[in-house]
Amino acid sequence: MTWVAAVARLRARRESGVLVTVATVRGHAPRDAGAKLVVGRTGMWGSIGGGNVEAVAIDRAREMLAASAPEPELIDFALNDKVVNQHGVQCCGGTVSVLLEPLPVVRAVAVFGVGHVGLELARILARQDLDLHLIDTRADILAKERLDVLADAVAQVHVHHTPLLPEEVLAELPRGTHVLIMTHDHAEDAALCDAALRTDHLGSIGLIGSAAKWVRFRKRLATEGGHDEATIDRIKTPIGLADITGKEPATIAVSVAADLLRTFETEGT
Repeated sequence: MTWVAAVARLRARRESGVLVTVATVRGHAPRDAGAKLVVGRTGMWGSIGGGNVEAVAIDRAREMLAASAPEPELIDFALNDKVVNQHGVQCCGGTVSVLLEPLPVVRAVAVFGVGHVGLELARILARQDLDLHLIDTRADILAKERLDVLADAVAQVHVHHTPLLPEEVLAELPRGTHVLIMTHDHAEDAALCDAALRTDHLGSIGLIGSAAKWVRFRKRLATEGGHDEATIDRIKTPIGLADITGKEPATIAVSVAADLLRTFETEGT
């Protein structure tokens, strides 16, 4: 398997990894600059030449996988018999620099409702390196021609057409997915809020709408849903930045996206 395919596999499986690259070579070395190795939690793909260089790089990659927020690292090796190595002697005569780059599990966002605001939001979020799930009950809203604006997305876009029960998608979402509820139907929004609160593997939950809408929803979640106040408080509403008050779909989308990115920053601290 090529290193590109290995990185893609890790992303698809939502597993973290480390990309190890021979950055520079002077003199003789087992592999030329550019050789790559991918280290995952349960496997490795490729090679940077074996011996002490590769073994040390693998050890350090595994330490990085166990760390909470690893940063890229550059490790220098002298390949001669005068150097005491952890994993045996390599006396090729040259020097090698190896770059280790963490491959974190990307964030995931689910947008329930891809109407005017939802589509504008999808266009913004699609420029981020994340898994973007778009869910709607209306087939025409998810038509290929309408979503062609996302064709050059950086994000991995997953489209879910759920004509009856969109809340069923919640159980399929990756752990930690941030959920934004903004459908065309308040009854659908209410059902999604109730189901999201019963789904324990999600990240943040956001609901678009007015204060009056939330008063009704909050009462219903407590009385009919049986949720306590602390559980209901998991839902953030309104979503977006309070000091951005424009009502155009694109303006609302920018506000919601900025608020979500701020949540990402907080999550990373």
